Amino acid sequence: MSRPTEKRRLLTERVLDNDIVFDILTRLPVKSLIRFRCVSKSWYSTITNPIFIATHFKLNEAKSLSNKNSHNGYLLYTSETEDYSFHTELRTLAYNRDRTVTEISRCDENNGDHMIYLWNPSIRKFKMLAPALLTDPCDSATLGLAYHSQKNDFKILRLVSFLGPLGDPDPPTEAEVYTLSTDSWRKVVSAELSDPNAGCLSHHSPYIFFNGALHCIAANKHCSFILSFDINDERFHKIMLPLDLLDLYQSYLTVFKGSLAYIIISNHRATGGIMCHLWVMKEYGVAESWTRKCVPIDWFHHFHGCTDNGELLIKNFMGLISIDPENLLQNSLIMESNIRGVDYAANSIESLVLLDGINVSSEYED
Repeated sequence: MSRPTEKRRLLTERVLDNDIVFDILTRLPVKSLIRFRCVSKSWYSTITNPIFIATHFKLNEAKSLSNKNSHNGYLLYTSETEDYSFHTELRTLAYNRDRTVTEISRCDENNGDHMIYLWNPSIRKFKMLAPALLTDPCDSATLGLAYHSQKNDFKILRLVSFLGPLGDPDPPTEAEVYTLSTDSWRKVVSAELSDPNAGCLSHHSPYIFFNGALHCIAANKHCSFILSFDINDERFHKIMLPLDLLDLYQSYLTVFKGSLAYIIISNHRATGGIMCHLWVMKEYGVAESWTRKCVPIDWFHHFHGCTDNGELLIKNFMGLISIDPENLLQNSLIMESNIRGVDYAANSIESLVLLDGINVSSEYED
């Protein structure tokens, strides 16, 4: 009778040990976990398990709510070489809390293949997606990435406007959604997009993921508005923009200190300079709650988003700078003249998602 009892005791201890190891590992940073895969076969199996990856992500998501991340998000940008070889690189930098940047990785950019890639800078791996369904040589498409919290999954919304002979969208804009867990696209039937007043999209401003929905700027013959796409029920909605658009030069959507915001760049008639009008929606979805703050800018080329602590990211003749709208302090981030495009990933959370993807670098470097 003692042997079976001893076996059960040893088995119970082993299960408890495995549970303790699992719990400890889920609380470690991605950088450590990448290295710890080499400790043993059992640790490798644990860390690469989809259940572990999902649990680790959920814990990191909870930590991010307390705003204790070591950095303000990621800057992704492409730069062209100066030797006329037309070679481009995608570079990823962490924007640190002390307003400095640290390069995480760089890789060659795939030009001209019209494929879509998912990129996880935390582990430096990427995944090439299945071909989209809606394709046409003359179409105009926009993309938005979102996290589906209810199903712990990721989705990509792709809106396509098929241009008619006079340059007008004809037929109306169509939508399709990619789901990471199934690695597949499917068309989205939307009464909102079929509406003749649905309008066309503004392609110079990227999608903003906020409050469980993707947001972009759209316009019809009557007005401009925000077109939102709820990730859970996959429905489109309209949010009205501020009525006082002033002498609009360029406009962008962003998230400013936890609120949806609308940036308008205009000429300042009194000084002949440039003014950034920061409209913040204090109550989500309520048009009457828009409030404005004016920020003077010396020189402007493009707006690239807001950091988690509310700094404006702007490209000027020097490169990429950040501006604190409260005290107007400027900080130089990327001083390169050959920057081609910049994106900022706000509220970023490190994760092991895409751990089975393609390596860009075989080791996680310091």
